[in-house]
Amino acid sequence: MKTPEKTRCENCIIRQFNSLKAFSKEELKTISDNKVSREFKKGDQIFKEGEKLSGVFCVRDGASKLSKLSENGKHQIVKIAKKGEILGQRSVVSDEQTNLSATALNDTSMCYIPKQLIIDKINENPEFTRNLLKVMASDLRESDNFIVNMSQHNVKQRIAEALLYLEANFGTDDEGFLAVNLTREDLANVVGTATESCIRQVAELKKDNYISTKGKKTKIEDKKGFEDMISGF
Repeated sequence: MKTPEKTRCENCIIRQFNSLKAFSKEELKTISDNKVSREFKKGDQIFKEGEKLSGVFCVRDGASKLSKLSENGKHQIVKIAKKGEILGQRSVVSDEQTNLSATALNDTSMCYIPKQLIIDKINENPEFTRNLLKVMASDLRESDNFIVNMSQHNVKQRIAEALLYLEANFGTDDEGFLAVNLTREDLANVVGTATESCIRQVAELKKDNYISTKGKKTKIEDKKGFEDMISGF
């Protein structure tokens, strides 16, 4: 089946946000002719930890959580993937099982690109390979920062950081509420604490007017206050 024109790689601006920007128009046509469009509902698992992937996922729309299962059976969310990011590339390049699980946080559209195409382009296109390495280096830097923040910031500071990250990367709706809202359990798994502790800290942030809530939605009311809190002021 021919890929619809609006989702073909050569017509897609999403590629400008990832390593695919190094491809020529002809290379993008080849990718388009071989990729598969996939839709995931909120809560759907995209791939699970330990799986051997036969391709990568390019996020066309939506958000996904990448998590690692700890020894005590708790999922630690290490990243929230946004539009334009590619999932599974490290596993495909290293030819290893996935180290993380990926789950859709909301209705998500992705393009699935077969592994062999990626490997062929690594061998044929040096600029693509450089871009791929830059992305992996950036992911490692984020992991380093995450470890530092976990050790130096308290739970309330880490919640503030997580909410600011969601606003900066996914924006807000017409009422100013975060466009992507995490459950209290997911937020706890992002900041590395028990769900009960996260619920208490969020209640305190609301009481102190840092945030407001409406149903399951959250709005940052005092961004400067959050930034000062994170800095220790």
